[in-house]
Amino acid sequence: MRITGENTKPVVGGWKPYAAAAAAVVATAVAGARAVDADSPWYASLDKPPWQPPPWAFGAVWTPLYASLAWAGGRGLARARGSRRTALAASLGTDLVLNAAWNHLFFRRRSPWAGVVGTALLDVANVEFLRRTSTVDRAAGRALLPYTAWCLFATALNLSLARRNPSPGR
Repeated sequence: MRITGENTKPVVGGWKPYAAAAAAVVATAVAGARAVDADSPWYASLDKPPWQPPPWAFGAVWTPLYASLAWAGGRGLARARGSRRTALAASLGTDLVLNAAWNHLFFRRRSPWAGVVGTALLDVANVEFLRRTSTVDRAAGRALLPYTAWCLFATALNLSLARRNPSPGR
């Protein structure tokens, strides 16, 4: 084991927790991206709020958010022990599954309301993952704040889309 500077908790597994978290986040990004069809006639027909970011902003925002999620997950896993590590890994896994699921709920089902349910569940999972990560490593917890905030913004955007487009739109 080696000792780090900020938190004097020993690091377990060296780079392996970071690699595992990064691989899981990349798999999530790929699985989620496969469901997105922002060029579909259905999505184009939705009444969108004026405060929705331009299409290019989503890729520009998600890339660093996924990077910070991978880093925070790896750092937390590297510092957690025993049942705390198991719970943290499960929390990260739940968060990632819900992250990818939103794209399927919203775009594949063509259902803004299903998306609202998915993103609300993701928000709950984000808070839980942030809490668990912060108890193991404050820096990792702080790194999750932008991701958590963006997902809350996405929930508000999704809710606005659902209210503006009450029919399933199929």
